[in-house]
Amino acid sequence: MMERLQKVIAQAGVTSRRKAEGLIEEGRVKVNGKVVTELGTKVSDRCKIEVNGIQVEREAPVYFLFYKPTGVISAVEDDKGRKAVTDYFHEIEERVFPVGRLDYDTSGILLLTNDGDFANKLMHPSYHVDKVYVAKVKGLMNKETIQKLERGVQLEDGKTSKARARILSVDKQKEKSIVELTIHEGKNRQVRRMFEALGFPVQKLKRERYGLLELSGMNPGDYRELKPYEVKQLRNQAVTQKSKKR
Repeated sequence: MMERLQKVIAQAGVTSRRKAEGLIEEGRVKVNGKVVTELGTKVSDRCKIEVNGIQVEREAPVYFLFYKPTGVISAVEDDKGRKAVTDYFHEIEERVFPVGRLDYDTSGILLLTNDGDFANKLMHPSYHVDKVYVAKVKGLMNKETIQKLERGVQLEDGKTSKARARILSVDKQKEKSIVELTIHEGKNRQVRRMFEALGFPVQKLKRERYGLLELSGMNPGDYRELKPYEVKQLRNQAVTQKSKKR
C-alpha cells in the first residue's frame, strides 16, 4: 500500500502533516537515502524514511481512551517528576502521546495515540469536536450567567466561541453550583478561566464526554482501546464539523 510521505511522517507521531510538508520542502526528509522535496511523493512499508537524519519508526496506529485522574499531567514525561499519563501505559509497546491535554487538577476523558495525523485533526481549531465538562463552582449560578457562558466569555487571549451550558444543581446553603458546559475549543485552562471570569471559581472539574465517547464503567486510571467504528466516527465528526464551519 502506497501512502503520501507527509501522512506517513505524521502517523508516526513525528509532527503534524502540515509541518511534515514543510520539512519535506526544506529538504530535511530522505527516502531510501535520497532527499525528497516533492509533496506528492508516495512511499510503501518497505521504504526507509529519515527526518533530520533520524529514521522514522513506523508503528501500527493505536487509539486509547483514558480516564485521567487528578494529579496527573497530560504529557509523555515531566521534568519535575510528576506522574504523567503515559505512566499508565507501560504495558503498551507503541509510543503513545496525549491528544491535547487536561489540566493537572482536572479528571476525565483523554485520548492517547501514536497517530499524529489523527491527533492533529482533533486538535486543530478548524475541526469542532464537542467536549462536555461538569464543573463544581463556588457561587450560585443562574440563567443570566448561563447565557453569558453560552454567548462566549472574553478572556485574555480572546473571546471564547459559543457554547452550551446548563445548571445541574444548586446548593444555596453551601453556595455551590454544578454546571455542565459543552465547548469545542481547547484554549489553555479554558473552562476554569471561563467560570473565573464570571466570578465563579472552579472547585472540581471533569471532562465527561469527548465527541461520542463516554467514561461508562471506567474508574480513574483505567484505559481501553478505541473500537474501529469509534475512530472512524471521530474522524468523520471532525471533517463534518469543519465542513459546516465553511
